[in-house]
Amino acid sequence: MQRILSTELAAHPYERVRVEGWVHRIRRLKAVSFLIVRDAAGLAQVVVTDPATITVSEESVVSVEATVTPNTQAPGGVELTGPVIRVLSAVDTPLPFELHRPELTAGLPAQLDHAALALRHPSRRAVARISAAATAGFRRALEARRFVEIHTPKIVGSATESGADVFRLDYFGRPAYLAQSPQFYKQMMVGVLERVFEVGPVFRAENSDTARHLTQYTSLDAEMGFIADHRDVMATLTGTIAGMVEEVRERTGYDTPAVPPEIPAVHFTEALRIAGAPADEPDLAPAHERALGEWARREHGSEFVYVTGYPMRKRPFYTHPDPADPSYANGFDLLFRGLEIVTGGQRLHRHADYVAALSAAGEPLAAHQGYLDAFRYGMPPHGGWAIGLERLVARLIGAANVREVTAFPRDPRRVAP
Repeated sequence: MQRILSTELAAHPYERVRVEGWVHRIRRLKAVSFLIVRDAAGLAQVVVTDPATITVSEESVVSVEATVTPNTQAPGGVELTGPVIRVLSAVDTPLPFELHRPELTAGLPAQLDHAALALRHPSRRAVARISAAATAGFRRALEARRFVEIHTPKIVGSATESGADVFRLDYFGRPAYLAQSPQFYKQMMVGVLERVFEVGPVFRAENSDTARHLTQYTSLDAEMGFIADHRDVMATLTGTIAGMVEEVRERTGYDTPAVPPEIPAVHFTEALRIAGAPADEPDLAPAHERALGEWARREHGSEFVYVTGYPMRKRPFYTHPDPADPSYANGFDLLFRGLEIVTGGQRLHRHADYVAALSAAGEPLAAHQGYLDAFRYGMPPHGGWAIGLERLVARLIGAANVREVTAFPRDPRRVAP
């Protein structure tokens, strides 16, 4: 007898079937008991007329052969009767918290300490599916626009952004680092494939124990060649975000926000004014981002807003300056519901400009030789972006902490499980 999933039971009325999964809950009544079995698709209700035969505890893995019996009160409109229950894996230790309740009652630290169990809760499983759908939408949207997926090294010989905030490794007796981003490599691959993207982990050695920071997170990167400036990148990103949100809605049924065909954009100097920040602020603080999110919703009915033209001193050395005012960058951040989820912009593309930028930053040219060679041999005007997956998903579902949407988060205090 072939196993079927709980959502397939209604298609087999009065048939003898086999379901397998975890004991989600045991409901004991006077004359009858119900065994709720959870599988990857949902829940199945098993009717047990002799409660004494139930010898398993919650989260034990069972195989149940039974008859599908219509019952409008049961999950999916059917229940399983006349069961033969076989235990595949018994749980003989008390659970740290209950999974059958609608919400997890355990605090976030307890959930993270017992991640293998907490992730089984329907709410946490739903988040994992939303993350998967968002990633699938990212790939689909970019492949439709001629982007090619690439895979770049995560062990690198020099820091991408700067010498700070990197995890240093002993690489067979010489120094190496965990990659802060695939930035250098995706730029080089523009010279090969013109349009590229990557989904992968990045590492930031920032001692920031906040609700929005992780030391390892998933970055959705893209880079595209033959652009006029950063506005071409923003237009492609807008379409990509729309595709991701649509994929989440179609795959999971989650009520996602609308992405306007043209997301409102404000220059950094105007953003400071809107947020009530001093005109000489070099960057946007979280409170400023929240104020901008409220402004975009109030003035444009948009959950998204671009901030363009950040000061060059706050952007990496490879950022292309604004030709009209080189003190500002042809770059942008995308805020979603008052939180920065994307950073991007136009890059330098001429070798001489890189030599000048690195020299001005005090960076040794030799450490970047392989990267610089790509520009020595000719590169088109290009730009790209990086989306923080965990931040996007957290904002999408209204989670207060990115750790709530990360299966096994890494932060300054946590390296297990």
